[in-house]
Amino acid sequence: MFKPVSSRVNFPELEQRILKVWLEKRIYERSVEQRKGGPLYVLYDGPPTANASPGIHHVLARVFKDLFPRYKAMKGYYVPRRAGWDTHGLPVELSVENELGLKSKREIESYGIAEFNKRCKKSVLRYVKEWEDLTDRIGFWIDMKQPYVTYENGYIETCWWIIKNLWDKGLVYQGYKVTPHCPRCGTSLSSHEVALGYDEADDPSIYIKFELKHDSLERTGLHVICLDSRKSQLTCWRGLPRHGHCQETPLWLWHRMLSTRLWRGQTITLSWLLLLWIGWYLKAIERCSGSKVQTSQVFRKG
Repeated sequence: MFKPVSSRVNFPELEQRILKVWLEKRIYERSVEQRKGGPLYVLYDGPPTANASPGIHHVLARVFKDLFPRYKAMKGYYVPRRAGWDTHGLPVELSVENELGLKSKREIESYGIAEFNKRCKKSVLRYVKEWEDLTDRIGFWIDMKQPYVTYENGYIETCWWIIKNLWDKGLVYQGYKVTPHCPRCGTSLSSHEVALGYDEADDPSIYIKFELKHDSLERTGLHVICLDSRKSQLTCWRGLPRHGHCQETPLWLWHRMLSTRLWRGQTITLSWLLLLWIGWYLKAIERCSGSKVQTSQVFRKG
């Protein structure tokens, strides 16, 4: 009645034998079809990008995604699952840029945007076979014969249709969001894209000191309190990020400033936005040097 079981199991051979049975007997398709008529539960796979081979972390993500439709199927739901391929995103473009030896957005435009997009479309489906094999081998049951592809017009038009419905219902509003920006690529970055090349680095800065004249302070309505006879100076900071552009401090608020006598007998005036940081820093200096640091303030008259 039962076939003999060998004590020497060849697991790769066993795996292939089971996969062959699933394929020949259409086990996945039949498991879906036999539940037609039940309550509907649909899974659209959060699609991976197939421009690179899958890794072990993709196995974990796909196993987790497989749990929910299997559970719903066991509860009697009709659970069609549809695979997909994500064909958008900066990693795709960077991969093609490296292949073509392009270094900037301007070089892409010179190469030709239409031709560049064509190369990207080929790139994103380069490793589909490897992804299909992995999906089958880990037992992630999903329809990979009719995947949705995000660069196809049907998918893009569906996205616009969804936005149109949200607009008609008054659910779309204009807002503002601070995002990381890549000056080389000329685009905002997602957190995932930032992580692709993120590293911590020290950026150089320039600190420029401007001498303050007491008569000009009076004309601007500022009054200096407790300043000694040494010259007072306003310090302006300009950062020099690695991409070479200068970006100066966005706000200098005059109505409340801190004037601090620091090392080498100089008096430097700093924006009140730095008060908290300076307060902590002066305490650190005091602890390290064992001497008290004298401070004074500048206030607006009236």
